[in-house]
This record gives sequence, structure tokens and C-alpha cells, in this order.
Amino acid sequence: MPHFPYQRIIVIGVTGCGKSSLGERLAARLDLAYIELDALYWQPGWIESAREDFRQRVELATRPSRWVVVGNYGTVRDLLWARAQAAVWLDYPFLLVLGRLWRRTWRRWRTQELLWGTNRERLLPQFKLWSKESLFSWLVQTYWRRKREFPALFARPEYSHLRVFRFSMPAETQAWEAALPQR
Repeated sequence: MPHFPYQRIIVIGVTGCGKSSLGERLAARLDLAYIELDALYWQPGWIESAREDFRQRVELATRPSRWVVVGNYGTVRDLLWARAQAAVWLDYPFLLVLGRLWRRTWRRWRTQELLWGTNRERLLPQFKLWSKESLFSWLVQTYWRRKREFPALFARPEYSHLRVFRFSMPAETQAWEAALPQR
């Protein structure tokens, strides 16, 4: 792939699939700003942002013309997808994502990794599968919905301009990424 013309990219997929890691690498490789929607959404103490505050932060962060945005927030999809040129969809098998989510959750909790300012991973809430705090519950709730939702969204006229890169296995993503030009 000698030339990659896209300068506004969204990276989507279910929780734990590797969106942030890929987005960071793409931003570095293509010399684009890296924008993580979770960082714009979550306030200290895991407080959710008000809808309009979040939308304003996303609009401000994406004013520059060159970026990679990571995340699936429906409340800002109209702002992002309309301006994006390409979408990278990590559509990996459920068990693969579940394993990745478990390893990430354990690592973040064990190392007390700082997330989005002042937040740290909490382990116990992840096992409360009935709780909206559990990422494992969130994965189960959204996995099959995203498989239906994303193709339907890509088929809509307002998003027909997007060049969609859909990967079903990490090896496909890695091969595609390796073929991208260096900055």
C-alpha cells in the first residue's frame, strides 16, 4: 500500500478488542492526532459526562483536520462519522475479545494503571455481571448488537463516503497495518 489517503479515521469495535492500541499505533505511524473518546467522556471518580459537555469536547478535539478517533459512543456518532474518511472495524471472535478483555482488566488492576486522568481499574465490579459497571457484562450486551448495527450504519447514505476496513482476526489487522506507509 504505497499511499494511504485517509487523514480522519475512526477505530471501532467492542470493548477489549484492541481499538485503543491500534488507534495509538495508527496515529503514530500516519502522524495523526490520537483522540480516545473514553478520555473525553469519563471524569474523575468514573463520573459520566453530560451529553452536551461530551459532544462539545469531541467537537473541539476533532476540529483539526488530521486525527484517529477511538470509540463507539452513539451520542457523538453524527459528529465523527460524517467527518471521518475511513472506519477501521475490529470485528474479532467473541472468545478472543473476552480473553483480551480479561488480560487487560487484570493488568490494569494489578498495575493500578491510571486511566483518563484520575481513574483506575476496579476489579470487583467487573465480576458483578448484573451491574452496568462490569465491562464483561457490557461486552455480552453489545457484542452481537454491534455485529448487526455497524453494517446497517455503514449502509446509510450519510455514511456511504466512509472507506471501511473490517478485520475479523488480529493477523488481518497486523498485515494491513504493516502495509501502511510510514510517516
